Amino acid sequence: MNDVPMATPSVEVIAKTFTGKLLRSTDAAFDEARRVHNGLIDKRPELIACCMGTADVVDAVKLGRDLDLEIAVRGGGHNVAGRATVDSGLMIDLAPMKGIHVDAKSRTARCQGGVTWGEFNRATQLHGLATTGGAISTTGVAGLTLGGGLGWLMPKYGMALDNLVSAEVVTADGKVLTASEKDNPDLFWGLRGGGGNFGVVTSFEFRLHPVGPIIYGGLVAHPFEKARDVLRFYREATASLPDEIMALAALVHAPDGSGAKLAAILVAHCGDLAAGEKALKPFKDYGPPVMDALGPIPYATLNSMLDGGYPKGALNYWKASFLSALSDEAIETMIESFAKCVSPMDSLLLEHFHGAVCRVPVEATAYAQRTESYNFGVLGEWADPVKTQECIAWTRKTYDAMKSYMAARRYLNYLGDDEASDSTRVAYGPNFDRLQKLKAKYDPRNVFHLNQNIPPAT
Repeated sequence: MNDVPMATPSVEVIAKTFTGKLLRSTDAAFDEARRVHNGLIDKRPELIACCMGTADVVDAVKLGRDLDLEIAVRGGGHNVAGRATVDSGLMIDLAPMKGIHVDAKSRTARCQGGVTWGEFNRATQLHGLATTGGAISTTGVAGLTLGGGLGWLMPKYGMALDNLVSAEVVTADGKVLTASEKDNPDLFWGLRGGGGNFGVVTSFEFRLHPVGPIIYGGLVAHPFEKARDVLRFYREATASLPDEIMALAALVHAPDGSGAKLAAILVAHCGDLAAGEKALKPFKDYGPPVMDALGPIPYATLNSMLDGGYPKGALNYWKASFLSALSDEAIETMIESFAKCVSPMDSLLLEHFHGAVCRVPVEATAYAQRTESYNFGVLGEWADPVKTQECIAWTRKTYDAMKSYMAARRYLNYLGDDEASDSTRVAYGPNFDRLQKLKAKYDPRNVFHLNQNIPPAT
């Protein structure tokens, strides 16, 4: 890469009014700004536009087009495939855009595109309100919402995108549009699941719900040798859960650094505290567990409980797909594969989809996975770069071993850069053709293609 500061007149012109920072590789803040959450991603943009507001984003989009630079958009920078950055292109960085406004009376909140779920929950929980957000608090609101938005409140209130009321969008031609049920409804439909394909979303307005500040939830863990029974118990328990309960299961390592393998269930009840304690008693009583962290917990704390397992800078390689069923054979394969894992940070994850998220018609939003089922993830994570090829190989081998149990459905936010060319089509299912036409309307030149890309219809 050429480290000589650019003398392009367009950059000089934009710099006069740009309220954020335009960073080149020679700037002291460049190296930190270019990094995303996944330490496996090591890209060097030509220019990073650290935006402070919508006007900065407009100028950055126009600049990228004028200079014919590939454009990547960073919200929280949490996407494991590293789609928030680019080599030798322009990174439009929304991280400085941290504004949040909560209207407790109307039960809505608006936030800018650089807000994380931890920051969002902190603001809304002052009023005992929340909307479905990420289970890791450092995840960005923008990327999670645009690609789906699973979280603890999903069975009761739907995904994050199901709670989106409106959005402000900067399109590929630099226009600023409002997208809602009334304004540009076709764009609003596409944003709810269409990822970053249609523009840069600079702010989001969400519907809020009374949740917390204290709910009943947490984690229980059992010895790995009990994993078969634990996962069968999880399957039986999730067959008839009320909307108030979200339940995950995972094969993980003990958080004490011992490397001991565990079978864990993570569960939360978003309703009345006493009702939650009663409803989750079977999870607490089963076992007995070797670790019991299930009880009253602040909703915001629940959403940061897993943060320590996914630190910024750790090396990550993930693969995921929905299962057709959590059969005994699938459980056996999971256990056999996890026994051979490489890193003490590796895990296998099951996310149960049921309730409100599954009652939304497939055609109502761009997001199409509305069937009650389990999303299965192989989360390869390690700290030593020497282990990279070995850890990636384990992730791929485990995923391949589970393929015969998978359904033809994918969760967009978990798609990696090495996926088959039809993976996006599979993720969108019957909505894909409509999305291609929408892409042709709002981004016919595919300016925003560094994402889970939808090629414009021709």
